[in-house]
Amino acid sequence: MLKSLFISTFLLAVGAVGNAAVYNIVDYGAVSDTTKLSTSALQKAIDKCSADGGGTVLVPTGDYKIGSIFLRSNVELHLENGATLYGSTDIKDYKPVSTDYVSLRTVTPTIQLIYADNASNLAITGRGTIDGRGKAFPKLSWNDEGITRPHLLRLVRCADVAVSGVTLKNSGCWMQHYLACDRLKINGITVFNRNNFNNDALDLDGCHDVTVSDMIADSDDDAITLKSTSPRLCEDITISNCVVSSHCNAIKLGTETNGGFRNINIRGIVVKPSADQSSQYFGYPGGIGHSAISLEIVDGGTMRNVNIGDITITGTESPIFIRLANRARPYSKEHPVKGIGSISGVVLHDILIDGAGPTGCSITGMEGHPVSDILLHDITIRQAGGQKAVSAPEDEKIAEYPESTMWGILPATGFWLNHTRDITFRNVKVFTDTPDERPAFLATDSPGLVNE
Repeated sequence: MLKSLFISTFLLAVGAVGNAAVYNIVDYGAVSDTTKLSTSALQKAIDKCSADGGGTVLVPTGDYKIGSIFLRSNVELHLENGATLYGSTDIKDYKPVSTDYVSLRTVTPTIQLIYADNASNLAITGRGTIDGRGKAFPKLSWNDEGITRPHLLRLVRCADVAVSGVTLKNSGCWMQHYLACDRLKINGITVFNRNNFNNDALDLDGCHDVTVSDMIADSDDDAITLKSTSPRLCEDITISNCVVSSHCNAIKLGTETNGGFRNINIRGIVVKPSADQSSQYFGYPGGIGHSAISLEIVDGGTMRNVNIGDITITGTESPIFIRLANRARPYSKEHPVKGIGSISGVVLHDILIDGAGPTGCSITGMEGHPVSDILLHDITIRQAGGQKAVSAPEDEKIAEYPESTMWGILPATGFWLNHTRDITFRNVKVFTDTPDERPAFLATDSPGLVNE
């Protein structure tokens, strides 16, 4: 009886899969030929799939050139093993789009290879590759990302999104920008993004209910990046079991922080230098990054209830950087930043840092606006050392772009604290490879400091 029930259930499952609608892009005119555009064919398959109520748009083994495509609700874009979507190197093949999302109302329309706005039940899956060939788009101005250099993947106000298995390579700027998305799952993807400026690996911007796991990423700019470019917080996010390399910041909350960050859990991350040194746009020689963990509130906003642990770090200049300041960049001209933000309720734990540069780490707030209620425990730092004693920086650089190396060599081999309250260090050890005249810890305007 049980055996019969199992067989019946299995056959029902097979039947359900077998009857799922599949839209092969070749049937709509796509050709495996990178001298010919398959944009129209792919878009026709996506539109038909969505209009019919949903299903799978299949990219079979082969090499297909495309310009901008637009995902629709209830569509799974599936790339077979051996399938590659190549981004066109001609900017005329990218369609500028604008959105009425609040943070972008005054921003120039953007270009991207794959885009969706206000769609739901989306997926990008498979063992294939999406290669933006972003090196073809030179940097023309300071803020030209997404303007004259396309994003590879940009989803705005989408819900119930899954991205799994695929390899994403060579974007013109940010690789993945998820803006104001809900219920997002990213699993088992590989990202290589080191062919242009602003080459982030992952940007979660004002997103809710997100899981990211088992990602391998190598990026010239920031790797795992949470942003809040509007009043919408990044919240309820778990990121785990990833291996990342970055010339800038491996794990970063900021720089844009208008809304802030709440209920963030990051664990089981390996941070290491890139194995490929063929190109470098930011950072230090040798593939090391500015920092491994950067937590920033500089445009208003609140950071609270952040837990980061089980992190293994090799080769970063200033591994831990916590910064509360007042750059005050607004999310739109009509909505200036009002008031200073806050950082509290942060726990960093079980972190092993090897091969750190001589700069040191820092936790800094502002006079009258301290960073507060921070616990750091079970952390070991092995630092280069070899520095003379230096004084604490006099210029606090309150309005400048926050960067862990912004003051140069810090006055402590471990942590310099300034304008903090109730910071607890428990079993935090600092070792230097060569003798260093600086103390392991130095605190100014930081009552309530506990160093156990």
